[in-house]
Amino acid sequence: MQEFKPYIAPDASVRDFSYRAVFLGAVFGILFGSANAYLGLRVGLTISTAIPLAVISIAVFKSLEKVWGKASILEANIAQTTGSASSSLASGIIFTIPAIFLWGFEPGLFQIGLLGLLGGMLGIVFMIPLRRFLIVQEHGTLPYPEGTAAAQVLIAADEGGSRAKFVFQGLTIGAIYKAFLSFGKLWPSEIDIKIPGLKKGVLGLEATPALLGVGYILGYRIGAIMVAGGLLSWLGIIPAIAHFGDKLTVPMFPETEKLISEMSAGEIWTRYVRYIGAGAVAVAGIITVFKSLPTMIESLKIGIKELSPQAITEIRSRVRTDQDLSFKVVVGIVVIFLVTAIFTPYVVGIHQTFLTRLIGSFAIAFFAFIFVTVSSRIVGLVGVSSNPTSGMAIVTLLGTSGVFYLLGWTDAYSKTAVLTIGTVVAVAASIAGDISQDLKAGYLLGATPRRQQSSELFGALSSAFFIALAVMTLGEVYGFGSKEIPAPQATLMKTVVDGVLQANLPWGLVLIGASFAIVAELLSVPSLPFAVGIYLPLSTMTPVFVGGLIRRWVEARNANTLESHEQDAATNKGVLLSSGLIAGEGIMGVAIAAYAFFAQQKPAGLPWAFHGLAGEVVSLLLFGLLGYYLFKLSRKQ
Repeated sequence: MQEFKPYIAPDASVRDFSYRAVFLGAVFGILFGSANAYLGLRVGLTISTAIPLAVISIAVFKSLEKVWGKASILEANIAQTTGSASSSLASGIIFTIPAIFLWGFEPGLFQIGLLGLLGGMLGIVFMIPLRRFLIVQEHGTLPYPEGTAAAQVLIAADEGGSRAKFVFQGLTIGAIYKAFLSFGKLWPSEIDIKIPGLKKGVLGLEATPALLGVGYILGYRIGAIMVAGGLLSWLGIIPAIAHFGDKLTVPMFPETEKLISEMSAGEIWTRYVRYIGAGAVAVAGIITVFKSLPTMIESLKIGIKELSPQAITEIRSRVRTDQDLSFKVVVGIVVIFLVTAIFTPYVVGIHQTFLTRLIGSFAIAFFAFIFVTVSSRIVGLVGVSSNPTSGMAIVTLLGTSGVFYLLGWTDAYSKTAVLTIGTVVAVAASIAGDISQDLKAGYLLGATPRRQQSSELFGALSSAFFIALAVMTLGEVYGFGSKEIPAPQATLMKTVVDGVLQANLPWGLVLIGASFAIVAELLSVPSLPFAVGIYLPLSTMTPVFVGGLIRRWVEARNANTLESHEQDAATNKGVLLSSGLIAGEGIMGVAIAAYAFFAQQKPAGLPWAFHGLAGEVVSLLLFGLLGYYLFKLSRKQ
């Protein structure tokens, strides 16, 4: 096999790690991380920021060239690496922490930030021994789509191209669109259509730019699988429950007060279908873990071998592009984590005993190592946006809750301890997926891995408390579990922990969901996207499917009219615009929350607006125009 040659030769002396690069990366990471937090709390999905950060880093360095001097491509890569590590912290935090608030507890800024920081550091250092196995040895097998795309963007810019305008276009459109929706309240964001002849069958569409952008980035296949899960729930399971439960004269477990005949489609989804979705997501996560066992074992062997004196001597003689941070750093940070978690009250829980903190700390280390490996390999195939962080968090919660239940730790404080354990693991798995994309980009560019890993640690350290502040502000203004930020993933985690510790989980519904995940796997359908579609509202899945459909049309038409490299360039324009749409809506969402927090009231909206049928028509037309613009931009040579 021909030896791989990176863009910058291994023996070249090119400036990469610099204070200006990590500073810019940290600032961008905080902004995009806050946007990711809003997106995750709203729809239960987050996206990779590697591509837009690469574009913006190049644009900023070029605009400041007269002040700072010319920046190298590796400096821009360090900036996007730092920012990407920062923004990925949001995923783990928003999947779990809101559940603690839903129980009536209020963890402080320091505790939430510390959980994010420790999870981020674990995810980064556990990825160190995996790099040579997953990024180098599996170079021809694992494409790491976002990392490869980010490298292409940086190379194109270094060779004279400029694509930053598409990200900034998306930022502007997404922010203005969100301002009209949530600040001006000029038209409704959600459109619901009742299906005639299908009892309580409802087809919904949340017409927002962020979800359209998510769909375009994910592509048609994943979007179609997710919407298929949503259609099964909303046009299959809910009507079936409504039909067969219509004649019941008593509430059906787990509901204890309301009859099925009295429930709306949304209430049936909340009371019953969520448990089915939880079972599907949990089993899909477990299946993913078993698929990744060989990688885990191999990476652990590699890490242990690097502690030997002979290996240390060999490592020091490696070329620049093959130098990682020492495995001693991995061991050192894990020891610091264990000491912090066992001997301070802020990680496992303020009201926990020493034994609880001891068991909880080792549970975090165990699950974090497993799921960092799983996450890093999965995103190599399907990308960060399809990273099953929620499934990994659920498996962690199920395992930890089961141990706590056997030990008799079932009180309210034990619930919060389980959630904080899940938070650290979820953050570690999330950030590992992102930084593996960054390391792939660095491998293609010819970056120095140890300097990338150092910048990732700085990104986690500099942004953890800012992301925690953004999450707390959003919760303070809108309320977790509200229509604006329903926090679907955190609600799912709360359901799992409540069910296991109180021994009242409706196992019949959970097992039905588990069977759906198994059937999907047997049909060679990725079970996790399908399970997520079952769990999330259909109105969230339909715009994602529309975005994926637009990308499919674009790629089909471009294949007939453009050369191969032109097809990639056209598609990437759509990816950059979509990334901007997501970031613009998310940043505006956080800005509106900050306004409401300081003004002590939510935006009242403008005195005139479109309501009812007229509002839904306007919403659909504007969403259609946005989709058409995305299509035309991606088609333009």
